[in-house]
Amino acid sequence: MASNMESARFLIESRMRDAACGDAQARYDLGVAYSCGTSGVGIDLIEAHKWFNLAALAGSEEGQHCRAEIAEEMTAREIAEAQRMARAWLSQTSRRAA
Repeated sequence: MASNMESARFLIESRMRDAACGDAQARYDLGVAYSCGTSGVGIDLIEAHKWFNLAALAGSEEGQHCRAEIAEEMTAREIAEAQRMARAWLSQTSRRAA
């Protein structure tokens, strides 16, 4: 039987794979995980903003809403870092897909 940590890691890894394929819900789910500290990940607002931003770019209205909400708790520097990370992630996944 898998431990909670193993099943949480599997959930995150499967959501990452789906997110790389453009799945807006997977991206949103990752944002929720990082904003709430669920699925075995610690709370990381920069990482959460990145995933909500990527979800919004994929058409998720929930992602847009959560990105705006979480941005209120972040500094301008943290938001800029999250945006940089989102651009880097998109660049990496588009190269792998090509």
